[in-house]
Amino acid sequence: MPSPDFNPNTLPAVPQFTTTHWSVVLAAKDDTSPVADKALAQLCRGYWYPLYAFIRRRGHSPHDAQDLTQEFFLRLLDKRYLSAVDHRKGRFRTFLLAALDHFLANEWRRSQTQRRGGGQPIISIDDSAEQRYAHEPVTELSPERIYEQRWALAFLEQVLGKLRAEFIEAGKAGAFETLKVFLTGDRPSVSYAELAASLGITEAALKMAVSRMRQRYAELLRQEIANTVSTPDEVEDELRSLMAALS
Repeated sequence: MPSPDFNPNTLPAVPQFTTTHWSVVLAAKDDTSPVADKALAQLCRGYWYPLYAFIRRRGHSPHDAQDLTQEFFLRLLDKRYLSAVDHRKGRFRTFLLAALDHFLANEWRRSQTQRRGGGQPIISIDDSAEQRYAHEPVTELSPERIYEQRWALAFLEQVLGKLRAEFIEAGKAGAFETLKVFLTGDRPSVSYAELAASLGITEAALKMAVSRMRQRYAELLRQEIANTVSTPDEVEDELRSLMAALS
């Protein structure tokens, strides 16, 4: 989770949309578009677990939840569901849950007697998914609420992973592991002064490094949100929804 002093109002401007965005999928929903297919597959790989958790909370067994999730994504890629997407309500998060509800209610029963098969899974789901689900807290939350929370956490994991990759590419993997505590909301075990001394830098330099790291994290968060909405106007509201799901 973001640090307690994380302020969405201080985030940088919305980035430009690129070919990895949900907006590209929406624009090409009625056509065969390799670019749109790639964008959709990339989005699905990042956000499959909230759907798995939703299916499990609906009472399906671990084995069935794996099959259901895989089959859902296979069907999603053939664009049958995309034809019903309203451009005015095109957030990837809300679309996925509505499409999954439709699939569970109307499609899965038929697939038991006549599986489509033959498709190459776009995500890898194994027993680690259930191990992850087993660590979910015992709660009375609805499947929909669990989905919202898992989506928000998956979102932040994606952002943190991209930031980690940038540090690694810059040869600063150690710095990331040391400083990421200032992003996750965990309480540092030592003070700024003690940590700076252990790193051989001044306290002022450490605070500057943390500030820059938080700024970059905020930029990447904006970019990831832009990946999953259809227009820049939706970014602010989606950001508020993410923060609300985590509160």
